[in-house]
Amino acid sequence: MILLGTLVNAAAIVVGSLLGCLLTRIPESIRKTVMQGIGLAVIVLGIKMSFGSDNFLLVIISIVLGSIIGELIGIEKGLNRLGHWLERKIGKGKEGGIATGFVTTTLVYCIGAMGVLGAMDSGLRDNHDILYTKALIDGFSAIIFTSTLGIGVLFSAIPVFVYQGLIALLSTQISGIVSQTMLNAMLVELTAVGGLMIIAIGINVLEIKKINVANMLPALLIAALGVPFMEWFSKLFS
Repeated sequence: MILLGTLVNAAAIVVGSLLGCLLTRIPESIRKTVMQGIGLAVIVLGIKMSFGSDNFLLVIISIVLGSIIGELIGIEKGLNRLGHWLERKIGKGKEGGIATGFVTTTLVYCIGAMGVLGAMDSGLRDNHDILYTKALIDGFSAIIFTSTLGIGVLFSAIPVFVYQGLIALLSTQISGIVSQTMLNAMLVELTAVGGLMIIAIGINVLEIKKINVANMLPALLIAALGVPFMEWFSKLFS
């Protein structure tokens, strides 16, 4: 079953969020310190991911063009509107709590190498080991996120399922179009771009500065498509 890993991942987020709801009485000082620790860990993860690039110029171009496209489309505003809509429907929690939890964890769970690589492995080889590992990590982090950011974290399971599910389904067709060498190169650059976005998420969690990370999401697609384009361009002028 191609979508089994994605289904397990989404279910882990839901279960972790429900458990986190039971831990809402954690003292504010502990919550704040835990979130700061998570923020620092996220930044370190992002730095590690971004260093893997073979072509940092492509990473910069992807971030710039992706940010422009994202701002024009208004992805961040759309996610926030969806979060606030959920907030109005549920009618519980502090103002902005559901939207903040939903947007923050949606980005954390969707941006990253494990989600993309795991979903592609599910589609290409029907192997779900990477997504099973990601499910454990996401499930435990959902407990912490929900205890600090609220029930909005639970709803991030929906975009995670859709996002990873689409990648898994599309990957069943990609092997006949893209060579394994090209696919590996695309994943390297995609991971590097995702790493910079992960760093931005960590900065948001630490409340150092508000960065519209969601508006950078098109950069992932640009990075992936930029690899074959740059190879073609180099051959054209070689």
